[in-house]
Amino acid sequence: TAESIRELVLDPALDLSPETETLLQLAARADHVDQVIRPALERGAVMLCDRYVDSSLIYQGVGRGLTVDAVETVNDWAVQGLMPDATFILYIDYEEGLRRKEKQTGGSLDRLEQAEEAFHRRVNEGYLMLARRYPERIRLIDAARSVEEIHADIMAEVNRLLAEEYRV
Repeated sequence: TAESIRELVLDPALDLSPETETLLQLAARADHVDQVIRPALERGAVMLCDRYVDSSLIYQGVGRGLTVDAVETVNDWAVQGLMPDATFILYIDYEEGLRRKEKQTGGSLDRLEQAEEAFHRRVNEGYLMLARRYPERIRLIDAARSVEEIHADIMAEVNRLLAEEYRV
């Protein structure tokens, strides 16, 4: 269900209001938490997610101009307060990010990726703002470097977090 809702949000043929886009994204997230994340955590698994609460805070809160605080309130309700222990933001200049995405997808961009330049600038700056807002949780990773360097940084931090959690 969550992925079907997300596909709807990303459909370039749709013209959604910022509020509708946000509520749909959060409905998908609520379903994902209920169906996948919470059951895995209850089994004792370590969960890794690409895109979670911070992506909505930035894309809808900052990018769409709904404010981080407003989206954060609804997001918290959607995930029932379940927040990550750590968030890795792979930060790169938005223009380079879009170039890489176009190369990766052969030029096929989804609805969010097709947004105007000002949107991407706000999103880019929003991620830096979020890293300053939540320094205890967010790790900013320089994604302009090689895949090997990025991987090494992330793995070192994941290993540190696991050692801290499980006293390894």
